[in-house]
Amino acid sequence: MDKKKHWENIYQTKKLTEVSWYQRVPQTSLDLLKEYNVPYNAKIIDIGGGESFFVDHLLKLGYSDITVLDISEEAIIKTKKRLGKEAVKVNWIVSDVVDFKPVFKYDFWHDRATFHFLTDKEHIKAYLKAVKQGLTENGILVVGTFSESGPTKCSGIAIKQYSEDSLREEFNSGFKMLNSFTIDHVTPGETVQNFTFGIFKSN
Repeated sequence: MDKKKHWENIYQTKKLTEVSWYQRVPQTSLDLLKEYNVPYNAKIIDIGGGESFFVDHLLKLGYSDITVLDISEEAIIKTKKRLGKEAVKVNWIVSDVVDFKPVFKYDFWHDRATFHFLTDKEHIKAYLKAVKQGLTENGILVVGTFSESGPTKCSGIAIKQYSEDSLREEFNSGFKMLNSFTIDHVTPGETVQNFTFGIFKSN
């Protein structure tokens, strides 16, 4: 399957409020910014940001160094249009995360529902390499995935479910887990999806 073509088609044919991952307020992510005292001048990257409203909230809160990465150019075009003049304050990267080679070190790496799409060992290895290259010493990594009681597919693609333990195990080299929890997300269609979140510090 051509992943890029698949995601371009999703964002070209579906409204923002129709996709299962839609959140008008990404409360869990916003709470984590506060909990870990992420300063307003921190370098933040949102992996698989797509049309997420996380970037909108970051700008409103006063964060000044934001990068959004997504495989879909269409998603980024739509988000830029939504942000209007504010879009110039954001760094935009169109890339599959497994091909991403960071040129900067980020203080806060945020990934809600991208990592679980990586089911191939080599792709997971490439992701881990990118995080290690792209996270500052003592930087914070937030990874949200479908839990073992969550869905097995998203947008027609098989995903890899994670428990808190298996997520910790995946990031056991170079990272220390600070916290983990599960949380329910209610989709626009009122389906409940259970997520596992892991918060790590690079070391």
